[in-house]
Parts: sequence; C-alpha cells; structure tokens
Amino acid sequence: MSRLPKMFLVAITVLWLVLAAGCIGNDGNEAQEGLSDTEDDGLREDQEAVGMLISSSAFDNGSQIPVRYTCDGENINPPLEFGNIPEGTESLVLIIDDPDAPSGSFTHWVVWDIPPVSRIDENSVPGTVGMNSFGQTAYGGPCPSSGMHRYQFMVFALDTELNLTGRASADQIEGSMQDHILAQGLLTGRYGRT
Repeated sequence: MSRLPKMFLVAITVLWLVLAAGCIGNDGNEAQEGLSDTEDDGLREDQEAVGMLISSSAFDNGSQIPVRYTCDGENINPPLEFGNIPEGTESLVLIIDDPDAPSGSFTHWVVWDIPPVSRIDENSVPGTVGMNSFGQTAYGGPCPSSGMHRYQFMVFALDTELNLTGRASADQIEGSMQDHILAQGLLTGRYGRT
C-alpha cells in the first residue's frame, strides 16, 4: 500500500473525530447560558466547570431589570435563585457587572463566602461584600449614563471559602477563585435611559 492512501485515511479519521467532538460538545447546551472561557472573565481555559442555573423572579434572562433595583429606584439587589449547585460546594461567589460601560467592565456588586443556598432575597447581604466600581462595599444598581446596557449576574460555586477582607475587588476575587470553581452560571438583564 502506498503512502498516499494511508495519509488519506488518517486525514479522514482526524476530520471525522473533529466533527464528532463538535456534535457531542454542543449537545444540550442551548438551554443553559454559561460564561465563556475568555481572558476577560478571568477564567482559565482548562477549567472544566459545569453549568449552574441562575434566575430571578424579578426579570427574565435578557429582559429589562425593574427600576426598583436600579439607581433610579430603591437601588436594592434583586432576588436571585440558584440551581444545579454541585456536590462539594463550600461557598458561592456573585459578581454583577456592566460590560457596556464606556470605561470597560464596571462592577456593581461582588459578594463571596455565600453559603451554598438556592436563593438570595432582595435587599439582602448574603456574604462578604467587596468593593464595587462606585468605590463602595455595597450593591450599586444599574445606573448607565445613557443608552441601554447589559448587566451580567455571574454566580460561581467554589470548593472552598475565600476568607478575604471586605475591601477586595472583583479582580482580586477572580484571582482567588482560580482552581476552585466547580460550576458557574450567568443571568443577563438590561437597563437603559433615553
């Protein structure tokens, strides 16, 4: 047998494996949104975190956040529900940011060492609160200068507690979470001014 047919068979086999992996990897993922493994979200590409669910009774994924939870209303955090919390979870981390802010990602709330609960009530302090981009250790609701912005509610299930001081920033929290993420989920809301 000549080299050409063997090389052809190898190429066909590799192509088949790539196509099969693509089909398997996309199976069933349309219903759950998760964070992409990009440098911007602080997650490493080799992490194998499974999907976690995050939702709110106040708004649907991709829809308008009610004024009550913004700087134009009561400026309190919305209620959040979590699902698919994996076994072995020791704590949760919640980060809310605005990726559409003119200066880049703007952190509205960062909370860690949240017990692995299935719900956070509105207007609550579920764990240790860090420094937001307003320079406060508190929830700061959506408050865009103009136009419609997206607000990402990101939850992470960790295999440890972080035990950091309350003045830590989202960047510091993301650094501390490395190698401890068991699962993650994303809920996106929108808010804008005309």
